[in-house]
Formats: sequence, structure tokens, C-alpha cells
Amino acid sequence: MHTQVGIIGAGPAGLMLSHLLHLEGIKSIVLEDRSRGYVENRIRAGVLEQNTVDMLTDSGVGERMKREGMVHHGVELRFGGQGHRIDMYELTGGRAITVYGQHEVVKDLIRTRLDADGQILFEAEAVSVHDLDTSTPKIHFQKDDEDQELTCDVIAGCDGFHGVCRPSIPEGVLTVYERKYPFAWLGILAETPPSSEELIYTYHERGFALHSMRSPELTRLYIQCDPDDDIQDWSDERIWEELHTRLATEEGWALTEGPILEEGRSITPMRSFLVEPMQYGRLFLAGDAAHVVTPTGAKGMNLAVADVRVLAQALAEFYESGRTSLLDRYSETCLHRVWRAQHFSWWMTSMLHRFDDEDVFRHRLQLAELDYVASSQTAAATLAENYVGLPMDYWD
Repeated sequence: MHTQVGIIGAGPAGLMLSHLLHLEGIKSIVLEDRSRGYVENRIRAGVLEQNTVDMLTDSGVGERMKREGMVHHGVELRFGGQGHRIDMYELTGGRAITVYGQHEVVKDLIRTRLDADGQILFEAEAVSVHDLDTSTPKIHFQKDDEDQELTCDVIAGCDGFHGVCRPSIPEGVLTVYERKYPFAWLGILAETPPSSEELIYTYHERGFALHSMRSPELTRLYIQCDPDDDIQDWSDERIWEELHTRLATEEGWALTEGPILEEGRSITPMRSFLVEPMQYGRLFLAGDAAHVVTPTGAKGMNLAVADVRVLAQALAEFYESGRTSLLDRYSETCLHRVWRAQHFSWWMTSMLHRFDDEDVFRHRLQLAELDYVASSQTAAATLAENYVGLPMDYWD
């Protein structure tokens, strides 16, 4: 088999790249080791930056998102029993976020690619990459118990943190930056209407809590917990009791309970991870294959989409003129945005979570910082412009 761009991973990054390349007349094949049903129902992020919304819309994949997604113009910081709304729309000149599940984006992209006769090979197993430093890199895989080889001009590694692409780069090429946090998020998906029209980020003496949503009928909730906690030790009663305690306000704000869906219950350790460069030879890493951010800043999927936008433009130049200038600068271009997002995610995480070694001094510093963000228009604008996403041409 042969194609121009071999894409490993049918998440938002791989599927969006395939779609953008199709619009440029560039052929690609997407390989995914999971089934279509699995990737379409895998519960992940749900906050789309303005850039991501615009890209989906402009590329013709945003119709259902526009119809079903929930546009938010603000976000609430809650601490000391009081809520403080950050008006992102006003502070950023009309930019906003849209709450729309990552798995819904994946469904839309898969349908769009298949409708255009795009090739997505699900349940492609034992994937490995070869000859990365040549002009004809290869992907070996098994499909229907048969060994197959895909030759291509370029390989896009969109296969996530645990994928095969990043580990296939020779030792000594990549520099790894990593930070592990001493806490995790316990997340649930509850079958109940959201108790707030916008997201609520809460700093509490018992730990962080987040009230989010996936639809008008589904509420997404998170609480800070120990990374070694066993999900079986968190009964529904314990989860709701902790959420009521952490999200409570002096005004008596009420949290609506509902049945917790098992597919939405999980514990996720917090970490920051990044490699430089994001390319080697004809292999280009995108999304979680190259970087992981803490979810506090809602940047993971948005960074992945931004990566492949840059890669698609570079490949369009390559196939149109033979020039490699944009491909050569792919990593450098992406890393400007990635490091900014890493900093924002670290800042949000550090400001809103309780740390094991936290003393009264640090606790008061966090409260002072939260108060500053909530009361200063300049500080609030910093949070707002990063949360809705800096424009794609910000560093141009």
C-alpha cells in the first residue's frame, strides 16, 4: 500500500489532519488500533477554544457542533464560599468557548472522512514505523490477521502518549520535560441537567472541584483526590457529599444530583509532559504524542488541533512547491503555543489545587492570587484570553 501521508491514530488530531489534507487534495490513510465504536464513545475533553470552533466550522465539520454545542461567554472562579464570574467574551473582544464532547468531534470527523471516501483502517494492530530518516518511511501493521506495509512520504504520529511513534525516535534525539503532580482528578458523568450555565472552578480547603457539562442533560464533575485512590472506594454517596461540600456557597447554591454513568467514572493523575523537537526525519508528532497538559486549562484537544493545522499548512506547501521550509519549522512553530499552554495549565493547576506540603503561607498566597484575578480586569483578561485560546496568528 502507498499514500502520501500515513497517519497513526484516529483521535481528533489524526482525523482533523486527514480532513484538512483532503481539502488540499493530499491523500492520506489513517490507522487506528481500536474499533470505531471505541473511539467514538471514549469520554474525554469537552471544552473547545474559539480557534478550534472556527477551524471545525471553516472546514465544513461544524454543523452539528453549532447546533448542539453550548457556547459559554464566561467562567466562574469560586473560593471562600463566593463565586466570581470572569466575562471572557467582554475581555477578549467577542471570543468564547463551546462545550462539545471530544467524542462528538471524533464522530463528526469520522463521518466526514468516510462520506468523502477517506480511508480509516480501524483495528489495525501491531503498528510499527520504519525508515523515518528516508524519503519513503514505512508503517507495518496487521489487519484481519494479515501483515501489511504502508509506504508514504510522511508519517504523522497522532497516536497519543502511549503510542508507538514517539518511542520509535532514536535515543538522544528528544529532550523530555515532565512534571508529575501529587494529586489526581476523580471525574464523573451524571445524568442530570447542569446546576450552572457556565463552568465553575473551585478552590476549597478540601481540594479542587470543577462543575462542567456535556449537554443540557449531562453534567461533568471533577474533584481533586489522591492519585493512588481506588475508584471502588468512592461510592456515589461519598462523591456527592464531597461535591456538595466543595462547591457550596454562602448564598446556598444548590447542586443537583443524578445517576452516575459508569462510562464516565475515572481517576486521572495530573502531569505535564513535553518533548522537543516534535519531529524526526519524516515523522511529525502531534497532540498527546508530543505533549500532555493538565486538564485544568482545557488545552489538550485544542493543542492537538492547533498542531495539525500547522502540519497541514506545511504539507500543503511541500506538495505544491516541493519546499520544506514550513515542515522544517513545524516543531518550532508548534512549541511557541505548546509552551504557552503548558504555562497556563500549570498556573491554573497551581492556583486552584491543594498540595500535600501546603502550609498556611502558601494557602494565603493562593487566595490572594485568586482574589487578584477576580477583582482586577487586567488579571482577569490574562485568564480569559488564554482560556478562550490565543489567536492562531498570535506569534506571526
